[in-house]
Amino acid sequence: MEWNRKYNYPKSVRALVNGKRLYDIGAQKLPSVTTILNATQDQAKKEGLKRWRAKVGVKEAERITTEAANRGSSMHQYLEDFLHSKLNLDLLGHNSRERMMAEEVIENGLRNQLTEIWGVEATLHFPNRFAGATDLVGIYNGKPTILDFKSSTNLKKEEWISDYYIQGAAYCLAHDEVYGTNIGQVAILICTKDNLFQKFVVDGERLEGYKKTFLDKVQEYYDLQNQN
Repeated sequence: MEWNRKYNYPKSVRALVNGKRLYDIGAQKLPSVTTILNATQDQAKKEGLKRWRAKVGVKEAERITTEAANRGSSMHQYLEDFLHSKLNLDLLGHNSRERMMAEEVIENGLRNQLTEIWGVEATLHFPNRFAGATDLVGIYNGKPTILDFKSSTNLKKEEWISDYYIQGAAYCLAHDEVYGTNIGQVAILICTKDNLFQKFVVDGERLEGYKKTFLDKVQEYYDLQNQN
């Protein structure tokens, strides 16, 4: 895998304003992709989360959520360092869970498949509409691709990860709009805390459908803001 810095991704500052994550890009303050997805989440998902929190208890729910977030952040950092050639996993002196999860993603999801890196944690934006940072963008299995790394407690079924696809579709829209590209593939690389790896890929008409879904959510988000 080689770096090709063919696009000049902007520097940005993330900030929380009234509980919303915003990106400062130039003179624009744009809502993040995750802010838009959270604000437009359907009622069934909201109710499901409430039921889970009630079942396990507030403190236990916070513990599980915090533990999962920390695990995911550590795994992402290993992967980011590896992609920047700052980390040689073979020379690492410990076998932390997060390190082993990252290694599963590298060996099963990246090595011999990712041939060209355009950006890691690359800030992308769609002018006047939204912004975000994709984990990785480049040439993957011969195609321009948005890649996202996820950690998980358990294995996923594809029907559970529609939000991951929508998020990836949003980054495709932003990259294509600003850089004139045609990114036609999103790859989601997941590793569970027990080192089980999964890869999900969406492209073609399905990806176009997720792009439309996200654009509808963007419009819903701004409609909601205008009502407040």
